[in-house]
Amino acid sequence: MTSIVLIQPEIPGNTGAVGRTCVALDMELVLIHPLGFTITDKRVKRSGLDYWTHVRLAEFASWEAFLAERQPREGQLFLFEEFGSTSFYEPDYPDDALLVFGQETKGIPRAIIERHPGRLFHLPMRSEHIRSLNLANTVTAAAYQALRGKI
Repeated sequence: MTSIVLIQPEIPGNTGAVGRTCVALDMELVLIHPLGFTITDKRVKRSGLDYWTHVRLAEFASWEAFLAERQPREGQLFLFEEFGSTSFYEPDYPDDALLVFGQETKGIPRAIIERHPGRLFHLPMRSEHIRSLNLANTVTAAAYQALRGKI
């Protein structure tokens, strides 16, 4: 199963919206702590609406704890950053892909990026007037691309 991995998300509404996307696409939502809110925050559930109860949620204390338990293959990892060298249109996503996104204000921590060279992807943008998209929008676009031809 494809999973969405959010590393230390800061905005509860984004996480709620991502959870809703995960339900729609039958994906797991993985949250890497610390979070910028509590998972019981009403803003998370308001964004996820009544779908939040259907989110397949996994939480890990850190990226290292996630790696230790899940032991992903390098080819499973797709780290999304605005400066990623590869367009998200290019790879063939395996059925068990891990789509990884960082904090809304800081992105994926540099140490994680350095550990996984060659695994950085970006969503192309046509305008020079914008440097990034909202996290929930980016996740949704990437999730649909990863499932292209599979649903």
